[in-house]
Amino acid sequence: MRSGRSGDATSGVALRSILADRDALARRAVRETLQVAGITVVADTGSGRETVELAMHYRPDVVVTEQLLRDMDGLEVTQRLHAFDRSIRIVMLTAAAGDDLPLRALAAGAVGFFSKDQELDALPRALHGVRDGQAAISRRLTLALVERYQTVSAERAGLRPIHSGLSDREWQVLDLLATGATTEEVAEQLVLSRETVRTHVKRVYRKLGVGSRDAAVTAATRLRSFDGRVHAPQEMAPPQG
Repeated sequence: MRSGRSGDATSGVALRSILADRDALARRAVRETLQVAGITVVADTGSGRETVELAMHYRPDVVVTEQLLRDMDGLEVTQRLHAFDRSIRIVMLTAAAGDDLPLRALAAGAVGFFSKDQELDALPRALHGVRDGQAAISRRLTLALVERYQTVSAERAGLRPIHSGLSDREWQVLDLLATGATTEEVAEQLVLSRETVRTHVKRVYRKLGVGSRDAAVTAATRLRSFDGRVHAPQEMAPPQG
């Protein structure tokens, strides 16, 4: 990670941030870069749990978090804060490896992703953009998102019928089940516990009136093909005598 002294601070109310990184030297480098650019750092920590607690207390504009933290990783921090208050913008700044990590971070609720290999001088401008409603992602990640969207088939993750009775999260679980994903893989992709995934699957089965994965996928395809309503089976009328 390379730090610098230059940065473009925008006019107006100072942007308030919290930094989370278990590497104290890295935290200091980021803090100095942001402060030189006029961004207020209200707190910093190397603990994931403390990051969540501090953000809930201070309600900053932006939380900049590493994936690699003590006692709770950055993805879980992101998920918890996104569920707590979506007005708190979360940007992941990490040295962690993994081609799918940026997409997983965005799925968890982050609005930006930076690699520590990038110039740190670009971070202040990105954070101001995030506060103003912009995403802070690279062109490469943007292309990955486009390609991911383009490869989603209508059967796997088409438009979600308004009257289906399933929640957005239940549709997400169902779409992943349609790809053959295991419970563990669904949990990892959606940043949920396995028990939570099992609960969603049970609810999907109950709402669709099915008892297996294949039957649920078939029902989902039918819902998308018609009007999106879950219909109870009709009894046959007795023959007229």
